[in-house]
Amino acid sequence: MPSAPTIRTVEPIVVSLARDTPYLGPLGPNEEINAKGYFVRSGNRTIYPTVDRSVLVKVTASDGTVGWGETYGIVAPQAVVAILRDVMIPIVEGRDPSHPPALYDELYDLMRVRGGSGGFYGDALAALDIALWDVAAKSAGVPLAQALGGARTERIPAYVSGLPKATLGERVALACEWSAKGFRAVKYAAVVSHEGVAAEMHALRSALGPDLDLMVDLHWKYTADEALALAAALAPARPYFIEAPCAPEDIAGLARVAAEAGLPVAAGEEWRNAHEARLRLERAKLAFVQPEMAHTGVSQFMAIARLADQFGARAIPHATIGVGIFMAASLQASATLPNCPYHEYQHSIFDRNLRYVATTMRCAAGYYRLPTGPGLGVTPRPELWDHIVPM
Repeated sequence: MPSAPTIRTVEPIVVSLARDTPYLGPLGPNEEINAKGYFVRSGNRTIYPTVDRSVLVKVTASDGTVGWGETYGIVAPQAVVAILRDVMIPIVEGRDPSHPPALYDELYDLMRVRGGSGGFYGDALAALDIALWDVAAKSAGVPLAQALGGARTERIPAYVSGLPKATLGERVALACEWSAKGFRAVKYAAVVSHEGVAAEMHALRSALGPDLDLMVDLHWKYTADEALALAAALAPARPYFIEAPCAPEDIAGLARVAAEAGLPVAAGEEWRNAHEARLRLERAKLAFVQPEMAHTGVSQFMAIARLADQFGARAIPHATIGVGIFMAASLQASATLPNCPYHEYQHSIFDRNLRYVATTMRCAAGYYRLPTGPGLGVTPRPELWDHIVPM
């Protein structure tokens, strides 16, 4: 009987793709690009790059099967690479790739008592986990969704995320364009809502009519008192949800807003694992949980979604900057969930970066089409290698 394949090599790769307009929209007042190509959004004091950058992971098994993973790499991607090279890769080389959750737990345990359960460590774990699932599903000859128990749908409703224009009038016009294309949900970003968050919500509702679902990402900007006052101003426009109202560390504030706002509250894009999710879900009555595949990997994405269901919250997965590899994993995993009303659609990233990967996944007329084929259903094209960052 032939021996089972093992992990032969693991290779981290940083890619950087130029873009004309920074993520979320043009620079605002007093926002300047520094020598490293970063700038700080004054609205939420968070640092952003001027490019699309992510960390890929290529896993090659002893039988030649190749799996691909991807994680968040927009800031200090070399930190993720160092963690992979120094800590994780020596542990997993030569191991059986067919049980990714077990390897995830083992790697998680290495640093949990040193504060390494999240952040860059969690991101490195996510990329490796996605690649291992790709190998495992390809070895079984099935799509990732089937390896996770089977897809419940062939298409997933998409909400348009972000209106990256300089003025309120331009953002409203852009939302109307997406509505005309068949999309029934739109989210805007409070951090670039320079004319006022409530004013933008009401302008969008007036232009788009009563039936389109409107969301707002509050980007962790507010105290509980401030978020509740804003929620009262937003309420007449009937937002589908308000997202991330309080700082990630302010669990008490999140719980209070969820209890008192009278509006559905969504949170969770920054959570790396089910441990972080449980700390929030046990205290905050959230309507929606937003697992981010680039932070969680497949194993913890599914664990968070199951946990959310236990607490009566639905999963609306988040999508961040990437070339499409983690997105393919996210769509495959989302298709297996029993109640996934939407998946985020970062249109200014997803569509333009599809040229760098071979895949059947698309987003049009309000729906994602799932990738097909064994594994994730996505493979980098040769053109992507022109954008590798030397290490």
